[in-house]
Amino acid sequence: MTSKQSEQNIGTLGHVDHGKTTLTAAITHEWTDRHSESVKRSMTIKLGYADAVIGKCGSDYTTETKCGDGRPPEQVMKISLLDAPGHETLMATAIAGSNIIDSVLFVISSAEPVPMAQTKEHLMIINALGIKRAVVAQTKIDIVGKEQAKKSYAQIKQFLKGSVIENAPIVPVMANKNINVDAILDEIVKMGLPKRDTASDPLMYVARSFDVNRPGTKIKDLIGGVVGGSIVRGTFKVGDEIEIRPGINVSKDKTKRDVYEPIITRIESLSAGVEKLQSAIAGGLIAIGTDMDPAMTKADGLVGQVIGHVGKLPPAVSTVNLAYSSLNREDLPKQGFKPNEPLILGIGTGTMIGFVKGTKKNTLSVDLKHPACIDRSGKISVLRNFSQRWKLSGFGTIA
Repeated sequence: MTSKQSEQNIGTLGHVDHGKTTLTAAITHEWTDRHSESVKRSMTIKLGYADAVIGKCGSDYTTETKCGDGRPPEQVMKISLLDAPGHETLMATAIAGSNIIDSVLFVISSAEPVPMAQTKEHLMIINALGIKRAVVAQTKIDIVGKEQAKKSYAQIKQFLKGSVIENAPIVPVMANKNINVDAILDEIVKMGLPKRDTASDPLMYVARSFDVNRPGTKIKDLIGGVVGGSIVRGTFKVGDEIEIRPGINVSKDKTKRDVYEPIITRIESLSAGVEKLQSAIAGGLIAIGTDMDPAMTKADGLVGQVIGHVGKLPPAVSTVNLAYSSLNREDLPKQGFKPNEPLILGIGTGTMIGFVKGTKKNTLSVDLKHPACIDRSGKISVLRNFSQRWKLSGFGTIA
């Protein structure tokens, strides 16, 4: 029997319209573009997510609830899939999601040349973060024919050469017809599970936040705000007093720098999908029900914040000094940072605007528009604006 909570996060990365959401739906039986703007524009805007239990029917892997003979599958592993947007203008969201993934399902279409723009950028993310656990899904083979599919397969092999995932298995798949999805599951099981740190002080990145109360709910029936995300390390339990940083803006003087106060609240409930938990560890996507005002959590108001035990989180900062490493990109000009140049930083699961304060050797100092709570062990992505387009230029760690 598998765990009630998912045992690993698998991020689906790849160029726009290459079939990430369709493949996610084939595995999880859920359509992850639930956000209203995503539905309206028929593209992934925010991080989509869905859980799946991988089971075994004889020698075949499946996420169905029944085998062909009607018996339930032997449960093997529970996973969470994070469906990241592939569109260039939404790269910051994809990068934010990459901070909470353990493995990658890298989706590449046979119907377009390899690599497309965001296929290249997503591989840069994989290389920069050193994510070696990966399965490559070669999609849309049913619309190109056998010879083009073979040509595309060779292009994918050549594209991955020299990367951290050059030896990752490549699985041709027809997601909309559920063909070879079992082979994808087989490769996911072969990767095994990542190692977890359950002993350290807990840390969770907030990827979504909600007000779950329906309009018109009576005050006595209101439920506290809900935050969802992924635990990076440690253990949270129902009843724990927790702190959310940087918290809420309490500034009264709008002419001065914003002042934030941490939110102190209590864990009222823990859940992984429909499963209720008494404790939760790293792995999968976890929802924490709290006793805080739901106005704080509505409409993803706390995305990018960090949760921990009271007094155990790093302080929120308004300036960061990064040990910066630039990516070797042929499509970007080689130019230094300018004072006050605007940047977009991917910090944890959040994206934040910053302005260059100064540079010294390989250290980049950035003033943040809003304070952030930053875990020193994580990597921070840096996007620069070239010709009115935001491009991933490099990564940094806290210097």
